[in-house]
Amino acid sequence: MTDRIAICLFVLLVLAAGMDLLLNEAQILLFLPRKFLDLVAWVQFWRR
Repeated sequence: MTDRIAICLFVLLVLAAGMDLLLNEAQILLFLPRKFLDLVAWVQFWRR
């Protein structure tokens, strides 16, 4: 991956996060961390 491609991807991710923050009150950005914490809790339950 060249530097130009990496910078373009970074800019796209920042723009997508900014649009989510402005339009959806960051609901999409918070969805994945919440689901990850649910997964961790589920795995921890089955570990015991």
